[in-house]
Formats: sequence, structure tokens, C-alpha cells
Amino acid sequence: MANLATSIRTHFAVTPDSPVVSPRGSPSSVLGLKVKERRSHHSLADSMSSLRVKASNETPGLVQEVRRNQSKRVEKTKFGPDFTEIEQRFLAFKKHEYMENIELYNSLSKNQAPKFMVIACADSRVCPSVILGFKPGEAFIVRNVANLVPRYEDGPSETNAALEFAVNSLEVEDILVIGHSCCGGIRALMGMQDTEDTSSFIKNWVIVGKKAKISTEAAASDLTFDQQCRHCEKESVNRSLLNLLSYPWIEEQVMRGKLSIHGGYYNFVDCTFEKWTLDYFKTISKANDGVLVVKSRSLWS
Repeated sequence: MANLATSIRTHFAVTPDSPVVSPRGSPSSVLGLKVKERRSHHSLADSMSSLRVKASNETPGLVQEVRRNQSKRVEKTKFGPDFTEIEQRFLAFKKHEYMENIELYNSLSKNQAPKFMVIACADSRVCPSVILGFKPGEAFIVRNVANLVPRYEDGPSETNAALEFAVNSLEVEDILVIGHSCCGGIRALMGMQDTEDTSSFIKNWVIVGKKAKISTEAAASDLTFDQQCRHCEKESVNRSLLNLLSYPWIEEQVMRGKLSIHGGYYNFVDCTFEKWTLDYFKTISKANDGVLVVKSRSLWS
């Protein structure tokens, strides 16, 4: 910067009283200071261009830092497809999936009758159709942060709106709630303090799983925070299964044997899947204790 200031003084001399000579030669003043041009054969544009070159040459560190930041932004945008690639994926889908199964898609254009209702997390790593191989028309899917099911009395949400449509209109036979490893929503829930401000949309949503948090802290208080989160990822699924029974029209269908409620847990670290089914009659016998009784537990590995 010292060299830059010296360059400026080389081109212009600034004194309190000297007149300013404009490009046309007429005097003028700027902010009470008067500037006298020493070299009339150089235009102001030429002088400033020279100064910019000097400034850029004297600040290589700043230029390099800007370039590094630009490089980082480019590297970040390279992760995942752009719309050109997505277009190609769609065209490949149309050619190899849609056109080769045109009768199925014609049928689906008129009606849908899925057997499954799936409630899964919005996490980009846990797409139910990819993990479990659901084909179009097989599963009615709703995804939210931390795959939570609010209780009936908590009021309307997109999740219970989807439940109402799936159970009462589509008459699905199975509801599957899928939790997963490394869930950010559950981690946010476990990290919340009782006195914490809940102005955040995320925190106001994950508080739906507060009972899972409380039971996890009671059962796994001697474990690390990461281990507690892992425990809560499964416990929150069980709490959501219990919450499903708070919907009168869901409990009625379960009691009549027309609807089954299942829990699932996808561990994408080692690619395993646990699945279990709620035992309705044994569960309601312990309803006052808030205990979930399961049956048909299995591990797919």
C-alpha cells in the first residue's frame, strides 16, 4: 500500500490551495482540496489503469485467496448432477422404464391402490424407493425431518394429512415408519435443552419426539452422546408407532385386522435393515405404561 501511495503522489500533487486542472484545463475543487496535474499528456484514465496494474501486482496474496475461494465453490457444485444430467436420466427412464411398462403406467394414470404407506426421513441418503425397491404405485410415501408422527391431538400437519388420505381413501394395509442411522433431526432433538428457545422451525418440529428423548436419556444415560442418538433413532420410531394409535380411524382398522403397523431402521453405515411389527392387543394392555410390544422382529443383512 505504501508503494501504491507513492505512485499516486508521482501522478498528482495535492495542496490546500493549488487549483485543480480538469481534463479540459479548467480549474475545479474536490472536497475543499485542490489538485494540480503534473503530467498533462497522461489522461486520468491512463493513470488509473496504471495504478490498477500496480495494485494487482502488489497484492498477489489477495488474488490467490479469491481464486482459492472460487475453486472451493466450483468443487462444491460438482457434487451431484446438474440439470443436463438429470434430463438424460429422465429420458433414460422414459425409454427403458416407462415405455417398456406402458400398460402399468396407463393403469396408474387412472388410479392408485398402494398396499403400503411409508413414513420416512427427508434425508437425501435414505430414499425408501431405492432402499426397498418400491415400484410406482406400490407405496404412498411421506417424508419429513426425523420420520416423526405427531399425535392426533397435536393438530394438522402434512404427515397426518397423508395418513388420513392413505388409510381412509387408499385403504392401505400396512404402515411402515422407517428410522435411519446418523439422523440429523434426532441429533438436534437430543441436543435440545428444556429452556432453549424454540423459534426454529426444526426444533419446533423435532420436539414431537420429546418422549423418545426422555426415555433415551433415562435408559442410556451412561452412554456417549453419539450412542444416545443411535438409541433414540430407534426409540423415536417406536414412539411414532404408539402415536399412530392415537388416530381413531387408524386404531379402528388395526383392531379389525385390516391394517398393520410396522417399524424399520436402516443403517446405511453397514447397509442393514431391521424390521418389526407392533403387537396391537399386547400393546394396548400396557397402554398406561406407554410400552410398545412388538412381534416378527427380523434383521436383513
